Amino acid sequence: MVSHCCCRLSQLPTIPSCLQLLWVLLFGFGECSKTQQGAQPQSIKIEGDITLGGLFPVHSRGPAGVPCGEVKKEKGIHRLEAMLYALDQINSDPDLLPNITLGARILDTCSRDTYALEQSLTFVQALIQKDNSDVRCSNGEPPIIPKPERVVGVIGASGSAVSIMVANVLRLFAVLFQYKERHFMKLYKVEHCHSRFVSRRYWVQLPGVLSSFCVELICLCLYPPDQLCLHCPELSDNSRYEFFSRVVPPDSYQAQAMVDIVKAMGWNYVSTLASEGNYGESGVDAFLQISREAGGLCIAQSIKIPREPRPGEFEKIIKRLMETSNARGVIIFANEDDIKRVLQAAKKANLTGHFLFVGSDSWGAKIAPIQDQEEVAEGAVTILPKRASIDAFDQYFASRSLENNRRNIWFAEFWEDDFKCKLTRPGIKYDPGRRKCTGEERISRDSQYEQEGKVQFVIDAVYAMAHALHSMHMDLCPGSMGVCEKMDPVEGRMLLQYIRSVNFNGSAGTGVMFNENGDAPGRYDIFQYQMSNVSIPGYKNIGQWTNHLRLNPEEMQWSGGDRSIPDSVCSFPCESGERKKMVKGVPCCWHCELCDGYQYLLDEFSCDMCPFDMRPLKNRTGCRPTPIIKLEWSSPWAIIPVFLAILGILATTGVIVTFVKFNDTPIVRASGRELSYVLLTGIFLIYFITFLMIAEPSVAVCAFRRLFLGLGMCISNSAMLTKTNRIYRIFEQGKKSVTPPKFISPTSQLIITFILISAQLLGVFIWFGVIPPHTIIDYEEQKPPNPEFARGILKCDMSDLSLMLCLSYSLVLMITCTVYAIKSRGVPETFNEAKPIGFTMYTTCIIWLAFVPIFFGTAQSTEKMFIQTTTLTVSMSLSATVSLGMLYIPKVYVIIFHPEQNVQKRKRSFKAVVQAATVSTRLSQKSNDKQNGESKMEPDRSQ
Repeated sequence: MVSHCCCRLSQLPTIPSCLQLLWVLLFGFGECSKTQQGAQPQSIKIEGDITLGGLFPVHSRGPAGVPCGEVKKEKGIHRLEAMLYALDQINSDPDLLPNITLGARILDTCSRDTYALEQSLTFVQALIQKDNSDVRCSNGEPPIIPKPERVVGVIGASGSAVSIMVANVLRLFAVLFQYKERHFMKLYKVEHCHSRFVSRRYWVQLPGVLSSFCVELICLCLYPPDQLCLHCPELSDNSRYEFFSRVVPPDSYQAQAMVDIVKAMGWNYVSTLASEGNYGESGVDAFLQISREAGGLCIAQSIKIPREPRPGEFEKIIKRLMETSNARGVIIFANEDDIKRVLQAAKKANLTGHFLFVGSDSWGAKIAPIQDQEEVAEGAVTILPKRASIDAFDQYFASRSLENNRRNIWFAEFWEDDFKCKLTRPGIKYDPGRRKCTGEERISRDSQYEQEGKVQFVIDAVYAMAHALHSMHMDLCPGSMGVCEKMDPVEGRMLLQYIRSVNFNGSAGTGVMFNENGDAPGRYDIFQYQMSNVSIPGYKNIGQWTNHLRLNPEEMQWSGGDRSIPDSVCSFPCESGERKKMVKGVPCCWHCELCDGYQYLLDEFSCDMCPFDMRPLKNRTGCRPTPIIKLEWSSPWAIIPVFLAILGILATTGVIVTFVKFNDTPIVRASGRELSYVLLTGIFLIYFITFLMIAEPSVAVCAFRRLFLGLGMCISNSAMLTKTNRIYRIFEQGKKSVTPPKFISPTSQLIITFILISAQLLGVFIWFGVIPPHTIIDYEEQKPPNPEFARGILKCDMSDLSLMLCLSYSLVLMITCTVYAIKSRGVPETFNEAKPIGFTMYTTCIIWLAFVPIFFGTAQSTEKMFIQTTTLTVSMSLSATVSLGMLYIPKVYVIIFHPEQNVQKRKRSFKAVVQAATVSTRLSQKSNDKQNGESKMEPDRSQ
């Protein structure tokens, strides 16, 4: 048959190759099919005034070389019976299409696009015009042409790949029919001639075979299929599929719902799995596009499952998914068989509970994909167009039997599968190992039955066609009984407008309508497969989606009954105070880096330094003012200096009081009363400066600090320098002559002292003029690496350099005084305190030599201000104490405890004093020489 037809086709001149292919498909495959299948009917035919086509996946895809596999009870038989049920209801309704009977031609797609294409050619045979004048049989008689069966619309065809291919073919033949009056081309089927011989006339090429003028066939999609359904966004393209309508929403709505679900669960890193074909690939494409537009969602991997997977293919898919193991969420647009094999591979890889599946409506609430894989599927979230169980259909289907349902040519096969028995049929060998069917079995009573989820949509699709035809009949055939001439044949483009205009309550009570693209509104139920904490494992409704998501997280539970939503993220959120360092090319992956030091989190991607007077919050989300501190009186750094200062002030006050009280006694007069009082004043100020250094800084306090910091030492050192200078000049002058040196009187001594002091005061006043005293808050001094310990120091604006300059003049006086003390070391110790002053200077120099490294060595310490203040005040107090203890405490002791020594001694002339001092010096030098071993001579004791 095939070769014969092909031979006749080769005689056609100038027919485009695409039409030749269609000719082969139409006639060659059709004849071959008949030859191979024999007399077994391949379709259900129900007579009627108007015929509706039906394409259902009654069987699954067969193995290689076999078009069909096992029967599909739910997707196939349930949906097919739903169409038959709807036709029965419509034909028995006196108000809907009165006096018009709807017939049907229902075909099996076997879940395979190529097989569905072959079957769908049945629908277009009646559209091919037959011209009796052009065709003659071999005996010269005209062909016998029966009245054509006109299919006005097709309910189906389940899979997207199937639907798109069928829609294209039906549209193509509608184009050929559109041009029939212009005689561009006329095709005839050879079977109408008894001799199978076709005569031909001149053929004219048909330009624009895929023109957009399509009129005859309406393809009405009702549900998604194995290859995943007619939800494809591609089918909303009116420029390509203008006669395509569907009572289920397109995948763009479904993809939006799935994106909303993923984001509601806090996931931002997922993988996608798609069965090869329009449904799977278009669904994933829609998901990817919507996720990109929404933002905040990254795709770890997008994997396509081959149409004909090789052995081990699904194990490889699981391994690929585990390459990005953090992406636990898997968005799956796959057919039922692929879903099952993915779950099997995950179970085989011992990954039960790892993957978090979000399944499209091809998974829905079906048991078949998860059968024997329940543990792996636990927690899977699935989506399904909002549906309801039709009780009337349950009653109808439960009443079907082998006797009353002979119109369904596949029902016997369903019966055997449903009741696990075997019927005796012609040509089928009896299997003794299987129970024989009695015919008395009953659906739902003797077998498990649950209405398939898309039954509602099948019924609504048939009713949509009926309502459209009813409205069309009311407009074109008013008052006419049955089909009038204007509806014979039904004009496709006009019928399309009526279909798009329907608006009625469907079988579940929800509205059935279409938008301008032929799409139904998006309404979905959200399910989760649960096993733990439930009496019966199964799918639980956890929410719904109608333009926006309404999810009940409290109803969700995951593997092991855990109610906390698992993570599916590339990187976990950074801790407080950590910024995201993005991974190049993967916007949902990042590394967390702590904002360290004095940085705070400016935004999620960057850190910034806090202002100089602030430090970061503990969580580093902002900055807070740095605490301001000062040296408190209760601080250990203040207690010791204050204690020493108080003792010193009390001692100094006691000395002054004693000297004033015994002002005219020989010891007081011999010590040089005028300079002694000046020296004691300086010592008092040295002790007093401790309180100014610890007091809370203010402008007044800072001014007094500048004034008295160096003044006390300047007064003390000036007085002692004047004393030692006077002694040195007296004895140096005595060596040369008996005439006393100048400026050794008390008045002269006071003048010299005040001149030396005035230099200090002049420097301080110049300092006041150049830089007026003021306070500052130093935030750098106590700024350790840990900002929690950062403090701002309230202090006077006195740098280390300015402080040393303030003391430098006093130190120069001290060094000069020490030099004179060294030069005057030979003076008798009973003469005007020369040696006590010397010892005082030596000790003071040692104190200040120790002070300098301590003071500057703590410059980098966070306790710098406290250490330096304490060091300075203690050093000054020690210096004052040395002066007070060596110069005045012995005198006070004699005055108070040995008043008998405080008497006037014999006066000597200046010359006698100098001679006595000279002899004393020589004796001292000889004594030193003997001790050094330079002379062994004993002195003449008589001398």
